[in-house]
Amino acid sequence: MSNHSLNPLEKRAAISLASVFAFRMLGLFMLMPVLAIYGQSLAHVSPMWIGLAIGAYGLTQALLQIPMGWLSDKFGRKPIIIGGLIVFALGSVVAATAESIYWVTVGRALQGMGAIASALLALASDLSRDEQRPKVMAVIGMCIGLSFAIAMLLGPMVAAAFGISGVFWLTALLAVFGILIILFVVPNAVQRAPKGDTVATFSDIRRLIKHPQLVRLDVGVMLLHLTLTTLFVVLPGQLIKGGLVAAEHWQLYIPVLLLAFVLMAPLMMVAIKKGKEKAVFLASIIVLTLSALSLVFAVDSVLAIAICMLLYFVAFNFLEATMPALVTRLAPASQKGSAMGVFSSGQFFGAFLGGVLGGYIAEFGEPQGVFAAVACIGLIWLIVAWNMQIPPKSKIISLSVRSSDVGKASEIADKLVMLPGVIEATVVCEENRSYLKIDDKNFDLNQAKQVLGLQ
Repeated sequence: MSNHSLNPLEKRAAISLASVFAFRMLGLFMLMPVLAIYGQSLAHVSPMWIGLAIGAYGLTQALLQIPMGWLSDKFGRKPIIIGGLIVFALGSVVAATAESIYWVTVGRALQGMGAIASALLALASDLSRDEQRPKVMAVIGMCIGLSFAIAMLLGPMVAAAFGISGVFWLTALLAVFGILIILFVVPNAVQRAPKGDTVATFSDIRRLIKHPQLVRLDVGVMLLHLTLTTLFVVLPGQLIKGGLVAAEHWQLYIPVLLLAFVLMAPLMMVAIKKGKEKAVFLASIIVLTLSALSLVFAVDSVLAIAICMLLYFVAFNFLEATMPALVTRLAPASQKGSAMGVFSSGQFFGAFLGGVLGGYIAEFGEPQGVFAAVACIGLIWLIVAWNMQIPPKSKIISLSVRSSDVGKASEIADKLVMLPGVIEATVVCEENRSYLKIDDKNFDLNQAKQVLGLQ
């Protein structure tokens, strides 16, 4: 089997796991453009509680993402994923049958308790070879991005036809589809990916928090998703005030999102091919900040809001696609899974904080105050990111090690790091694995295998 393409098992794993991810995220995203509008019929509703309901899933996701990953290590990936989807479906049912905003918030928090992202990614790692793993992860990432665009279309349509409860019932149904895919489509894991490729460990987390460049990215993704959920607490209401009825909001969201993806491509080309990653990264934060600031003055015009949101999503899409890659390049070779676990928790925690912040400001102020707050968040992020360092392009591979002796492991690591193209080498005795961060252009896999006695 060629090492340059996905084999049938990897293709099946990539498509099926991406579908589960997409179904689940579709259910979460659909609520964002509609709750502030259709949630007004619920008892005890207020802007603050709308914000809490939008962001509640983020808090439980952030708290449980890493523990669920640990449980998947102990009890198996599929049982934990299926259990998480059942919890997610139950949360959807609670929210669908709720008559007050309080119980909708409880349902949203329960949805977040089905925190299966780390277990899904770990299963994707188990089912793919080292050299093909980035492709599998890319397929999953693309499907998550696509689910956001579809949610902006489906959410307003479903809510207009069936109300806010209809959105939650559809979310529960999608969770059931996800369970069926896990049971009957996703392959059973035939191996375990090394821990550095999967989920976080507590000891690693403490070390990663002290990493100045990784912390900038963890804070960055938190602030990015904080801006997203903050905006959607008030944005749908402003579109209605501008004359665009709720059932037609998709007519704005879909063109804006599709055009934003098209406009993001030149940014990616400049960043990667021209070696301007940091400059484009900082410029994107500036564009995001200015788009939010412009909303303060464009609050009553649908066309002006559309232009501002186009700029926002061009920047958002670039930053969302760029940061995970930077995390994997910055992370120590043996702690990639831990680094991504911390990063994902920051992402979900930002979603929670955004709902709280947007709801609080909308409760006691005007929508312009919410947009101004988002601009301030962007400015804070710009300051945090200003001195960030862009690491050299690299990839991480892991190879088995036959020796479990600590002294021998240190000797092997010293030999590996001297090989051409090896940026960093770590040998973990407990796992009988070596982790190499490499420059793929100068690295010779056969040389590394000779050092490890695998040839």
